[in-house]
Amino acid sequence: MQSYIKFSLLILLLMVFSSCIQKREPSPPVAKIVPKTNTLNGVTWTDNYYWLRERGSADVLNYLKAENAYTDAVMASSKKVEDKLYKEIKSRIKENDLSVPEKEDDYYYYRRTEEGKQYPINCRKKGLNGEEEILLDQNRLAQGHHYLDLGIFKISPNQNILAYSIDTNGSELYTIYFKDLTTGKLLPDRIPNSSTSFEWANDNKTVFYTVLDEAKRPFKLYRHRLGTDYKDDVLIYYEPDEAYELSISKTKSKQYLLMTLESNTTTEVRYLKADNPTGKFKIIHPRQHEMEYYVFHRGNKFYIMTNDKAKNFKLMTVSVKHPAKKNWKAFLPSSDSIKIDDVDMFKDYLVVYERKDGFRQIYVYNFKNKKSYYVKFPEKVYTYFQGKNRDFKSHLLRFTYTSLITPRTVYDFNMDDQSWNLKKEYKVLGGYDKSQYQMEQVYATASDGTKIPISLVYKKGMVKNGKNPFCLYGYGSYGISIDPYFSSVRLSLLNRGFVYGIAHVRGGGEMGRYWYEDGKLLHKKNTFTDFIACAEYLIKEKYTSPEELVASGGSAGGMLMGAVANMRPDLFKVIIANVPFVDVINTMLDPSLPLTVPEYEEWGNPNVKKYFDYMYSYSPYDNVKAQAYPNMLITGGLNDARVQYWEPAKWTAKLRALKTDHNLLLLKMNMGQGHLGASGRYDYYKEIAFEYAFIFKVLGIKA
Repeated sequence: MQSYIKFSLLILLLMVFSSCIQKREPSPPVAKIVPKTNTLNGVTWTDNYYWLRERGSADVLNYLKAENAYTDAVMASSKKVEDKLYKEIKSRIKENDLSVPEKEDDYYYYRRTEEGKQYPINCRKKGLNGEEEILLDQNRLAQGHHYLDLGIFKISPNQNILAYSIDTNGSELYTIYFKDLTTGKLLPDRIPNSSTSFEWANDNKTVFYTVLDEAKRPFKLYRHRLGTDYKDDVLIYYEPDEAYELSISKTKSKQYLLMTLESNTTTEVRYLKADNPTGKFKIIHPRQHEMEYYVFHRGNKFYIMTNDKAKNFKLMTVSVKHPAKKNWKAFLPSSDSIKIDDVDMFKDYLVVYERKDGFRQIYVYNFKNKKSYYVKFPEKVYTYFQGKNRDFKSHLLRFTYTSLITPRTVYDFNMDDQSWNLKKEYKVLGGYDKSQYQMEQVYATASDGTKIPISLVYKKGMVKNGKNPFCLYGYGSYGISIDPYFSSVRLSLLNRGFVYGIAHVRGGGEMGRYWYEDGKLLHKKNTFTDFIACAEYLIKEKYTSPEELVASGGSAGGMLMGAVANMRPDLFKVIIANVPFVDVINTMLDPSLPLTVPEYEEWGNPNVKKYFDYMYSYSPYDNVKAQAYPNMLITGGLNDARVQYWEPAKWTAKLRALKTDHNLLLLKMNMGQGHLGASGRYDYYKEIAFEYAFIFKVLGIKA
């Protein structure tokens, strides 16, 4: 009997052991250590993973593949959840859909999508009831490629030739093509190594375009005449200063070409009559350090939006015959509480896109009767997206209105009588009812007393008991505003009890130019401490708890994620960092990389000691230490031109080596894409489904 019991126990132990073996998580890859010592400004530091910059080497590729294999293995148990989420997200979109046609001369231009196809089809009709003409089927262009991005899409003034450019690997290097719309055939002209800046002259034969230097900076402007070899194109301008990028555009009046030279803080504009393409560009005002200005045209005047002695910008006017700065006259004054974001110029109306108290507003001025008014929006927490508004003579202003609970809705606003004409409401399939959801704006208090806005959305009935899963998004750089917009994808979170929040931290532009400048250079840490203050507020007010809080950000927002992970890992259960800019010191010390020199004005030049010391004190990669970190999902793109693939790779390797917890740390490297991730709409939804599946896995949420 005892032998039988012993035998039974042995069998049981073997079964338990076997079960443990089968359920054991795979082991993460370990990156080799190759110390590289650096010394600058009296500081010496060692980078153990600098070797990961060796693009294309077998060791690097093998490491990235090992990380991807580990991620796949860990997430294998969540594959059904991921698939369910993908189908759920896709089921909400109208796969066969049509954009609102936009009028330009006799044609109406629009895009449509077809079920099962990744990319839109660009079309037009001559008259609204005319026969459809397919101009460009991006699905055909994408055949044989894993990635496709359409750069320029510009029709010649006579509407007969389409210029378009494509990037097929995410590197942001484009090739320009020309299509004769009267025959449907491609012209022989090809222009490689271009950026996305391009413009037609009024003769329908001459185009202007910019090309990139080795750091992928648009630095030269060329003039090309159709039917000639691009190698014979005329160099119009070369910008030697690495802090400046060059772009070309045309005024809405179609009378002037504008060449803009722009750094992060300074602009210089030159102009040329669009019907005189072989003429010489003339300067309006030479670059003046930390002075920005942007030019619009109407009649015999240029309208100039500038921050010269006007932090939040003002609007000036000047004669086109004598546009020098000494002749500028005030039209709209600057305000400490209202920031001018942009201007739309029409024959009879001036439209100014403004920002006040964190929200966008639209100011309309009638040139005929000299009266003005503000467009009245229906909700307290909202935003809008400007339309192209191609018709200079139109009295209709097109924009897309949205809020955290209101799907994108396209309107033509009649500037004569202030009436709204609904053109399209983008439907959410599956029975979405906005009345079931609640949005609000709350304010956290930063350590210096500044009130930080947080936009929130959740399903009605949410109880502030500290048990709600919460996703908090942040960015906070370049003066870019993350406004409260609707996302049908987000419903997969809200319908499972999540609260979703946007932390409008300093460094962004939501609260005006002062807000931006208080979160850059030697004030950059405000961005991080603001986000921490938002998390603390949400926990204190029992919207959530550290065991339920997810933080998310990408690119410069990925830097934010890295910084808060180092500073306050105890606040977050999960951190999602997409294409994160985290290796700040090494990147900013390498002027050969894209964006480095231009961004000295955003982060500082580390060759200057005060900037080096400050950047080194917060650089996420350099400040990883032996401590517990949240569960983390990090993504990157092998062809990323903005945040090089090695930044997320090095950061992951260092975190693996130093972190003291057993939380998940996954790196998902897209081996054929760039900074913007998947280009196809279905592939994009799959990426989101994967991200949500990771969150659900960690939080224990069932799909």
